[in-house]
Amino acid sequence: MDARLQNAITLERVSKNYKGVTAVDGVSFALPRGSITALLGGNGAGKTTTIAMIMGLVTPTSGSVHVLGAAMPQERYQVLHRMNFESPYVDLPTRLTVRQNLSVFAQLYGIEDIDARIAALASDLNLTEFLDKWTGKLSSGQKTRVSLAKALLNRPEVLLLDEPTASLDPDTADWVRGHLETFRRSFNATILLASHNMNEVERLAERVIIMKKGKIEDDDTPQRLLSRYGREDLEEVFLDVARGRKREVAQ
Repeated sequence: MDARLQNAITLERVSKNYKGVTAVDGVSFALPRGSITALLGGNGAGKTTTIAMIMGLVTPTSGSVHVLGAAMPQERYQVLHRMNFESPYVDLPTRLTVRQNLSVFAQLYGIEDIDARIAALASDLNLTEFLDKWTGKLSSGQKTRVSLAKALLNRPEVLLLDEPTASLDPDTADWVRGHLETFRRSFNATILLASHNMNEVERLAERVIIMKKGKIEDDDTPQRLLSRYGREDLEEVFLDVARGRKREVAQ
């Protein structure tokens, strides 16, 4: 079976140049359906551009991107309704209430019985008490939870997350991570997570892809990375990669 059909996301030798500057340089990886993978890297590493190409928002200069078997961005409209994205740094319309925002997106995704779906998500994510508040009046943590609710509206098969627990207190952040794990298991969803919270990555990710200067610097399970670099936690591994320290190969 063609790997592009078998896997949820497949990148093959993908590059993106902007006016002579290479943002992504020959990146290849495949994410099996139902997997959780962390995409790490410092500022300018190419993470955002890579995610934008997976979403079909940016056209690769060379190489190919397939999501759920569809070539991106050419065939993106075949699969966009099966995908979703969440980032606390992308604001929802502030002059709409939470309920109105979720309703608009639910219509865009063709959700049936919108009121019931919003009520279920509000209950799951503790949003019920401020469903009818203006989105612009919410705290940063509340906005993050609303953004997550928006991302789960269509029960996506592919979920792209950018700092999903930013601005949340430790207890709520831990609860959200548990909810994401449950969602993945329940719907066999594929999750690609960009995060600077290494504890979050260690808890959620089965695989870690580390980018630097547009290239993949390393790609392995968290435990193998820790062993190979001789480190106790992923933050130390991340710093080793970012600062170009020589890794220690475990014997």
